[in-house]
Amino acid sequence: MEKVKEYTNGEVTIIWKPGSCIHSAKCVGGLPNVFRPNEKPWIKIEAASTQELIDQVKQCPSGALSFYMNGQDANETDSPETKVEVMKDGPLLVHGTLNLTHKDGSKEIKNKTTAFCRCGLSGNKPYCDGTHSKENFIG
Repeated sequence: MEKVKEYTNGEVTIIWKPGSCIHSAKCVGGLPNVFRPNEKPWIKIEAASTQELIDQVKQCPSGALSFYMNGQDANETDSPETKVEVMKDGPLLVHGTLNLTHKDGSKEIKNKTTAFCRCGLSGNKPYCDGTHSKENFIG
């Protein structure tokens, strides 16, 4: 079972899935007072407004960070449209809801953004785990 942590300010809840994180550091760079990887807990949700938190979480390229407004279903998506983005020297990002069938036949629904490995080196295939940056993948 995937490890999941939740942080709330009473209005919005941020969900963090550490196993999905590709360590792009967009969160840390965008809101360094909120996302503090060297502290525990590492998300200081009270350090920004709800809108700032939402705007930053939406920039997470892997989908490791997501959010829901308290009182709404955590699995609601912003848009039914699916978009695909090839990251320079990084993963293939698929934005939207996906019905994924693994090679063993197991099925999974992925919401928001999913980062798929393009370098072939991920220890969490088919998903990106950030190994591309350590191995200087170019593509």
